[in-house]
Amino acid sequence: MRFLRTLTLVTLTLATPASADTIVAAHTIRPMTVLSERDLDYIEKDVPGGVADPERLVGQEARVALYAGRPIREADVQAPAVIERNQVVELIYETNGLRIATEGRSLDRAGLGELVRVMNLSSRSTVSGRVSKSGQVIVSK
Repeated sequence: MRFLRTLTLVTLTLATPASADTIVAAHTIRPMTVLSERDLDYIEKDVPGGVADPERLVGQEARVALYAGRPIREADVQAPAVIERNQVVELIYETNGLRIATEGRSLDRAGLGELVRVMNLSSRSTVSGRVSKSGQVIVSK
């Protein structure tokens, strides 16, 4: 009899769907805003495509406007921009022990590790390179 009660309790526990929290915006958040804990709230509902782990959002930048009470999806955020559009950046070209450094003007916004187009200020030619941690653009062939 005791075994039967335990078995029933276990069966009922396993049959209950697990509820997951989904993260929503606590208030309206403008694009290009870096998210912090105070920008996030939770709802007790599993929303397909919604993010459930706040660590995946804190420190990320909003790509689009995030409205209060609406779920935040992975595609709504990105790594924060290190380089802004029209910013003068150091342009580095390295190959086979040769290193050339010059200045360029960024033609786009870009985050760490992203590809960005830059106009070389001395030659006026446009090149693409990856953004480094220090904000330099590394060009390679």
